[in-house]
Amino acid sequence: MWFVEGDVTDCFGSLDHSIMRSILAEKIHDGRFLRLIDGLLQAGYLEDWRYHATLSGCPQGGIVSPVLSNIYLDRLDQYIEQTLLPAHNQGARRTPYRPYMRLWQRAHKLEQRGDRDGGRTLRKQMTTMPSRDPNDPSYRRLHYCRYADDWRLGFTGPRQEAEQIKTEVGQFLHEHLKLELSPAKTLITHGRTKAARFLGYEIVTLHTDDKHDRRGHRSINAAIGLKVPADVVHAKCQPYLHHGKPIRRTERIVDTDFSIVTQFQAEFRGVAEYYRLAFNRHRLGRLKYVMERSLTKTLARKYRTRVAQVYHRYHAVLDTEHGPRRGLRVTVDRDGGKPPLVAQWGGISLARDITPRPLYDNPSRIWSNRRSEVVQRLLADACELCGATEKVEVHHVRALKDLNPKGRQHPPEWVTRMASRRRKTLVVCRACHEDIHAGRPTRQSR
Repeated sequence: MWFVEGDVTDCFGSLDHSIMRSILAEKIHDGRFLRLIDGLLQAGYLEDWRYHATLSGCPQGGIVSPVLSNIYLDRLDQYIEQTLLPAHNQGARRTPYRPYMRLWQRAHKLEQRGDRDGGRTLRKQMTTMPSRDPNDPSYRRLHYCRYADDWRLGFTGPRQEAEQIKTEVGQFLHEHLKLELSPAKTLITHGRTKAARFLGYEIVTLHTDDKHDRRGHRSINAAIGLKVPADVVHAKCQPYLHHGKPIRRTERIVDTDFSIVTQFQAEFRGVAEYYRLAFNRHRLGRLKYVMERSLTKTLARKYRTRVAQVYHRYHAVLDTEHGPRRGLRVTVDRDGGKPPLVAQWGGISLARDITPRPLYDNPSRIWSNRRSEVVQRLLADACELCGATEKVEVHHVRALKDLNPKGRQHPPEWVTRMASRRRKTLVVCRACHEDIHAGRPTRQSR
């Protein structure tokens, strides 16, 4: 199988406004709404206090930009699905491979004559060749997938036809959408000899003569496999390594145990869940080891102790869907008969998992937007300036350096508290929050 890796040059910045309007006008007949979209696309931008007109493209970072780009590239989807796929999908099944069938007939005859050893030798030789003609001229398959401006085509057939498909897509983009394919990123890759990259995965065509199903038939050959790229594992390990060895994350020492364990677990879970479909997901075991060592060294540094004592203090047996697993656990008791807060490290299987997961409209969350640190988010319910126990909010600053601008000699109380704690957030009540933004003195602590 050939993979046609497509990438549009500066897709978001090259969308033609007239084509965009014509596409929207096909389904939307509200002139005021269309004029609003025109104004959004042609608003321009300021750079060094100079106005620059926007002649093409969608505004970067806007919430409507991904929607408009998908609407724009929907014409590419329709062209491929309605024109290319019907033209390049031929035949119901490949014809039998003649050398393979000849061996099968000879093996069958030998077995009928009682020569089982000769038949076994021929059948073993049959496993080294395809049962169906790989060069069948009457069989073609073309598959298509797109995410934003990144798209892939999987083609079963000769490379010459794959080159033709790539040319046809490039011509359509140029003539109908005024877009250009990137020559450096639009590649044609043979799945058996090299992996294609798509959305962080490596895509390969599997081939082995050792895997068989219950009937004894080869079950993996020509199947598409997804892999975790080695460079991804290396890049994910780098924040936790120094000279190739796991190190502590000193910037997290000021957090609580609950927060540290939760953050490490959330970071590893995000990577592991993204690569659930990879058949070599076990490669993330290297990342798990590095992050676990970094986690224990961070906790050891926080309490000025040894890593072995950290394991002894937080060791736990975790209940998972695959059975009990060893890990780390931090428990925070709460008053009022509420169940304790539990943060754990480990318990995430690295086996390939292709079973669909149900989607929940209201998933339970530990992280909330009302606190800057996990335990404080869940336990604190008082203003850190005046001590009021009413509904609290969070005041944010972009960076710690913004707390002490040049020329300020007597900073207010809220600035002093944030600077002393080295936090970019402060939990305050509504009245104090309004006073901070208005530049007024806040209420005194009760």
